[in-house]
Amino acid sequence: MKVAFQGELGSNSHTAVLQFYGDRTVETVPCRTFEEAFSAVPNGLADAAVIPIDNSSNGRVADVHHLLPKSGLHMVGEHFLPIRFQLMGLPGTRAEDASRVLSHVHAHGQCRGVIRRYGYESVTVHDTAGAAKIVAEAADPTQVALAPRLAAELYGLDILESDVSDKDDNTTRFVVLAPEPYQAIGQEARMITSLVFKTRSVPAALYKALTGFAVNGVNITKLESYIADASFAVAQFYADIDGAASDPEVAIALQDLQYFSENVLILGSYPASSFRGG
Repeated sequence: MKVAFQGELGSNSHTAVLQFYGDRTVETVPCRTFEEAFSAVPNGLADAAVIPIDNSSNGRVADVHHLLPKSGLHMVGEHFLPIRFQLMGLPGTRAEDASRVLSHVHAHGQCRGVIRRYGYESVTVHDTAGAAKIVAEAADPTQVALAPRLAAELYGLDILESDVSDKDDNTTRFVVLAPEPYQAIGQEARMITSLVFKTRSVPAALYKALTGFAVNGVNITKLESYIADASFAVAQFYADIDGAASDPEVAIALQDLQYFSENVLILGSYPASSFRGG
């Protein structure tokens, strides 16, 4: 099975692929951009894609919310990955001897403590694992990287300091995308349905659209708005709800939502990760 992700080998997305599929043999397909990762599936380069959608520190991944409705792919799973950055450098390097640290802009923002402690100059690159790759190829002991542990293993770097994030609860939620919807087998402990919708431009449209969920006892676990076009007239909404779209109470709530919306697109119904608890 081939699975696409955005980023270099050794990235957090690469780690998420390996964790989600566990012992099953997968061939990873690293992609330079989110667009390439999404298109890899319909173009036959991959059977599925694993894409980050939310981070507990930085919020939603904006590009993904715009790409999902247009992709024609279905959400078939989710995975929550605790984000742990490692300070790494060439074998034999000491953290205090380096002067520059390379990483993605988000990693710099989440590891301010270690950067300040060593007085590093922050150098922003396209990807955390890409930073590790650059450090390994440059063979410059004054450069270190902030990257996932897997990157150190792949690029032959030493971990100079472990788990250097400022917060211990930094977590990214990934979704698994496939050409066909998830087929329930009746043994799922809990299902999640993800959807996007755009309300009509009338007063109290959102309130009316969501009333059906309250009346039918359907829990909305996530609801957020974002501007879908340049008109700024009507917001598009992304939502996660408890239950499968085929559940009677969910189906009725979705009918009410449809009545007060211009369009409703079900992105997928799939098993909830055990990370959610409850």
